[in-house]
Amino acid sequence: MRAKIVAGNWKMNKNAQETESLLAELFAKLPDTEAEVIVAPTFVNLATAVSCLENSIIQVAAQNMHFAENGAFTGEISTDMLLNINVDVVILGHSERRSHFGETDDLLSKKVQTALEKNMRIIFCFGEELEDRKSDNHFGVVESQLKNALFSLDASAFKNIVLAYEPVWAIGTGETASPEQAQEMHAFIRETIASKYDSSTANNVSILYGGSVKPANAKEIFSKPDVDGGLIGGASLNSDDFIAIIRGI
Repeated sequence: MRAKIVAGNWKMNKNAQETESLLAELFAKLPDTEAEVIVAPTFVNLATAVSCLENSIIQVAAQNMHFAENGAFTGEISTDMLLNINVDVVILGHSERRSHFGETDDLLSKKVQTALEKNMRIIFCFGEELEDRKSDNHFGVVESQLKNALFSLDASAFKNIVLAYEPVWAIGTGETASPEQAQEMHAFIRETIASKYDSSTANNVSILYGGSVKPANAKEIFSKPDVDGGLIGGASLNSDDFIAIIRGI
């Protein structure tokens, strides 16, 4: 049975004190849930988060990592550094990493390989831009991103991979993605994986939706058969909103 997951990507938000405060609120308010709950604070607050959540089911993820184990890569973080502070989940390929920092499918493929070699769990992000959606090229873009970054892997690798579909065109653009559009793309993603590997691999991989999930729309989106949870941005920075989203799964 596929894991249900709600992951909060805090991006470049929350200092140390704010991180401790938000985590304490989440710890106190977290409802009984069968879903996995993950938070991804900034790098400088990861160790703090791990310590704060020592007695919680909430997991801690990093927002990024480098493919090299060490070396002259100023400003970067390695898998060993993350594992050393008990962080074994990492977000890779987020739309902001692709658009603002020029991360390519080839680069992400290297990061994925390194993370898997270190037995880390990956939340792999991908999705189309507005122009892709308007030109009806959204399926082609998503298929290409999956193939280029992941399809050199053995099927067994998907046991450590969670997919996160980000319709970039529906994030901060004024455009709105419907639950039906989310389901349509998630079904296509699953079919694409099945065609490359097999139905078992496709049916067992969790696919999260990362298109502006809010308390008001979470339950309807999560009710779709191929949507296994969400990668939450802004709403994860407010404990009440994030808890409401968790309750919707």
